[in-house]
Amino acid sequence: METQIVSLTQGEDKESLLAKLAQAGEIIKNGGLVAFPTETVYGLGGDALNPTSSQKIYEAKGRPSDNPLIVHIADMEHLEKIVQNVPESAKKLANIFWPGPLTMIMHKSDIVPMQTTGGLDTVAVRMPAHPLALTFIQNAGGYVAAPSANLSGKPSPTKAQYVIQDMDGRIDMILDADAGTDGAIGIESTIVDMTGEVPMILRPGYITQKMITKVIGKTDTDVTILDNNSKQPPKAPGMKYRHYAPKGELVIVEGEPEQVIRYINQQAALHAEKGEKTGIIGTSESIGQYKADSIKDAGKRDDMLSAAQKLYTFLREFDDENIAYIYSESFSSEGVGQAVMNRLLKAAGHRCVKL
Repeated sequence: METQIVSLTQGEDKESLLAKLAQAGEIIKNGGLVAFPTETVYGLGGDALNPTSSQKIYEAKGRPSDNPLIVHIADMEHLEKIVQNVPESAKKLANIFWPGPLTMIMHKSDIVPMQTTGGLDTVAVRMPAHPLALTFIQNAGGYVAAPSANLSGKPSPTKAQYVIQDMDGRIDMILDADAGTDGAIGIESTIVDMTGEVPMILRPGYITQKMITKVIGKTDTDVTILDNNSKQPPKAPGMKYRHYAPKGELVIVEGEPEQVIRYINQQAALHAEKGEKTGIIGTSESIGQYKADSIKDAGKRDDMLSAAQKLYTFLREFDDENIAYIYSESFSSEGVGQAVMNRLLKAAGHRCVKL
């Protein structure tokens, strides 16, 4: 398959931009696949109401078919067509956080095929905040199923170059909006299950439990988000299998800053003696004290949004640099930090050294 790579910039001629998005929408309507930008990561889109399109998504990603896809919409009125009913709490959250990085799980209507929901009777839905994504979804018929646009298990792509690296030759079109992307968050949306008596957060993201509780009151959190020892299986799309993993072995190091720096430098030196390339993810406060082949600055310790925005790009860059061993400082698990640590732990296969 030959993949069309189409550049989009929000500053270009409006008529030209709309024509490109209309072309992408027609591909979706005809059963094809298009990678597109959102405010979180790039998505791999297909017609959510076409079971064949969903199967194509699984095949392109190499993704297990029991792993549900998130349906992206661009109009609140479209929600009622794909769910049995919209709980009042969901309406309140949508009023505050849509468009935005929040996915809500509700009981699906019969129009949504089981191939899209991974065989479940529920459907995950979100309305992205990226203006180009919204126009694309409207042109595509209003319902676009889209996981992240990467090969299954690899870090999610926040740049078009990594979408191209994974998807060139596998899908019909890639919409490259790097020059027009603004306010990127860098990690996938928060997922909240609205089907129970108490809404439950299944995947942490930029929209935190504190923010959600402020709007609808009590919420629970899936215990498997940060605890690998829990015997309960994860319930959310994208959380059942190992994800976000770089090619190199990733280890998270937790402890006092001085201890962490000393330990990581010792490990890097040992790898250097063997001729093995090492990468480090650290905070701005300590980054100058590390010695390794590749050192990444995640930002200040109290700025978890910076870490979220950079994390997947760092993991992809380590792959580009052929880094064999990666060591990352542990981050705060408060607020957005919970999402950062969730993604890091998944990428590391829960390899964590506690000093």
